[in-house]
Amino acid sequence: MLWDVRSRRKTPVQCTPLSATGPVYCVHVFGTSNAHSLASLSTDGRMCFWSLDMLSAPQDTMDLQHHQSRFVGATCLSFVSGGSNKFVVGSARDRVAYAGSRHGAKTAASGDTFEAHFEAHLCPITGIDCHGVSGPVDLTSYFLTSSTDRTVKLWSLRDSRPLLSLKDNSNCVCDVRWSPVHPALFAAVDDTGRLDVWNLNSNTEVPAASTVVDGGTFLEKCRWNATGTVIACGDWDGRVHIFDVDASLAVPRADDWTRLVSTFADVRARSGER
Repeated sequence: MLWDVRSRRKTPVQCTPLSATGPVYCVHVFGTSNAHSLASLSTDGRMCFWSLDMLSAPQDTMDLQHHQSRFVGATCLSFVSGGSNKFVVGSARDRVAYAGSRHGAKTAASGDTFEAHFEAHLCPITGIDCHGVSGPVDLTSYFLTSSTDRTVKLWSLRDSRPLLSLKDNSNCVCDVRWSPVHPALFAAVDDTGRLDVWNLNSNTEVPAASTVVDGGTFLEKCRWNATGTVIACGDWDGRVHIFDVDASLAVPRADDWTRLVSTFADVRARSGER
């Protein structure tokens, strides 16, 4: 459904027909500010692409397929920043993250939609997010995943192994999101009502800041505002909790991009990677 918050209407301005897809687990607006579209994921393994001007029928569809007839029931999606082609999806059933291209050709021999897959977690993947902060260093190959196995992991599209596995949570991590302005900052929420903000340039072992909502309610999703100074978290009971992020944490320094590259290099060196 598409809603217009400027309107006094209590109904959506547009809505897809019930017969268009299976149960929808994720929607994602992608593209540029002047040309954007909507992608939806359903549990039947189908990705649909929609024009926001017309939701009566998808403009295009893609069946997410891995090795012949095995369809991937993906539950979370993120497009690689700067385009509308490359994407990553996470699967709850397979516990695997997959990378593919909207306009990529299927491999005839394998019938595989995907270009790469990542044996990501021990339990279902709950969130996935590609790095999208532009700056002097290109970081668009990096993405984050969260899981009910209590971890957040950092990946590169160029490596099948995780670069970092963050294990500070004692409960299921339900979502993860990069800051839209700070290259090393991201937020994660868990099912105890805890919100963590990590700064990888400061510490890769513990969050830079944490808080727990009153009552410790199950936090399912988190989103930043455009300036990276506010985080909204949605809970299991249908409420939205709004948190301010202090400027000392939210605002990047000019050298944070190069410092993050150095952080990644240090992590690789510690893990013995050449």
